[in-house]
Amino acid sequence: MGYAQTYADAIMARGRVPMEPVDFVPDWSDGPRKTKFYPGTGTVPLPADDGGVPAGATVAHGLFGGGTEAAPGRFDLAALSGLLRDSYGLTGRRLGVQANTDLSALPNYPMANWSRGTASGGGLYPVAVYWASGAAGPGLPGLHYYSARHHGMRRLLTGDVTGEIRAALGAEAPGAAATDQYLVLGIKYWQNAFKYNSFSFHAVSMDLGALLGTWRLWARARGLEIEPALWFDEARLQRLLGVEPEAEGVFAVVPLAWAGEPRAAAGRAAGRAAEAAPVAVRRTDAERSRRVLTFDALRAMQRATAAGATDRPAPGALAPAAAHPPARRPAAAQDLPEPAPLTMNVRRALRARRSSFGRFAAHRRLSAAQLTAALAAAHAGAELGGDSGAAGGGARLAMLYAFVNHVDGVEPGAYAYDPERRALRLVSAGAPGPFLQKNYFLSNYNLEQAGVVLVPTVRTRAVLEAVGDRGYRLVNATVGAIAQATYTAAAALGIGCGVALGFDNLSYREELDLEGTDEAPLLIMLLGHERPAPADFRYEIA
Repeated sequence: MGYAQTYADAIMARGRVPMEPVDFVPDWSDGPRKTKFYPGTGTVPLPADDGGVPAGATVAHGLFGGGTEAAPGRFDLAALSGLLRDSYGLTGRRLGVQANTDLSALPNYPMANWSRGTASGGGLYPVAVYWASGAAGPGLPGLHYYSARHHGMRRLLTGDVTGEIRAALGAEAPGAAATDQYLVLGIKYWQNAFKYNSFSFHAVSMDLGALLGTWRLWARARGLEIEPALWFDEARLQRLLGVEPEAEGVFAVVPLAWAGEPRAAAGRAAGRAAEAAPVAVRRTDAERSRRVLTFDALRAMQRATAAGATDRPAPGALAPAAAHPPARRPAAAQDLPEPAPLTMNVRRALRARRSSFGRFAAHRRLSAAQLTAALAAAHAGAELGGDSGAAGGGARLAMLYAFVNHVDGVEPGAYAYDPERRALRLVSAGAPGPFLQKNYFLSNYNLEQAGVVLVPTVRTRAVLEAVGDRGYRLVNATVGAIAQATYTAAAALGIGCGVALGFDNLSYREELDLEGTDEAPLLIMLLGHERPAPADFRYEIA
């Protein structure tokens, strides 16, 4: 067992044994930008995608499949623009009276809270999106950085480098050899570590899953498919991007089936020629912070999870790490009703997505149908964030539990979710509000006021034993995608949602009767109706 298990144990115990450095205080005045900045590069605006949003592209289609095709199963530049704008692009400025600790700073323009379709821990958005375009693309081949604030592409390098990416992916990665258009996802650690120090690797790997979850949901709703790869030659892509190996990890590569595929043969030939003479981005990101700190645990996790980057799991390797079936619990099942429909357009739902930050109102109870829909969405989200091509797919890694506070037709208590039967199995009876609030570290939520608190668990140790330390990225990407699916479904249902990591993981393991198992509660997701007539300011820019 490698270092990732040591780190996972520290994450689980941090509510009782603080992680180093225990006396760390962020220097907000010297924080980094929320984006990378490449001096000397121009921004090429991406086109509008207004005409390509079919009415049938609903949240239900995105989560469960069966979406309406806007093109014959392939991306074009307009679709790529829509994917990026709806997921990571800035869509509006928001300001509202709520309970989060940063509220006092938000009216000041430099600290403005700009909304995005994808959730991010602390609202920091550390994922860097690169687009490698070959001969089949809409313009001159090259490598670009997506500038979310401008919704445009900054050209970092001219020339077809897609051969390098295909070589890094290897022949076993699904879809890698069939295209010359790729999205590459890196994470610049300082964009998150300046606030969360050693804990930041845990947070950013969930951010990665949230973004991949949005992309898959968005694509499925349009009848498209994407297949992210989490195993590849990471060092080779770090050299191509010109980034320091311990400063920025490369977490995923997403091949895009492109509308110009008939022209791709020439691009692949050029790419094979490029493999013999590797190139690299020479432009470097200009750091805003005067002082950049390093954290031993963060560096160790980057080294540990990069060490096995080329060891793509064999088919079936993840089967021993699959979630335990909830039917192992002897309690009788309480059947749930049909789910409330998720008919909202995906784009509208992503625009509406936000964190509730303490606005829940217990007197407005959730319906059992809304709970059913939220559970089904979270369950489906587990398949959106990982590398389903790795290990042959098929192994469902996440289990769901529900602490029910205020849901019509469901007695308060802790339950295990049985997706096959669409039912809840009782773990412990009684109002869970006192337990939930006692074991929450922050002041931005009153958990007792939420209608329900959902908790995904993953058998982290079993995943690491099955596929090595890089499996930690897969674990957290799975959980991040669950959170994003739940957020999006909540927006479609017209209810509030909040996701948090500031809780005592070990206490949740004890309360859910998971001691003696390897299930790790990794996230809490709060759902419920909010207080009416909130004091909100919204200014839409997309």
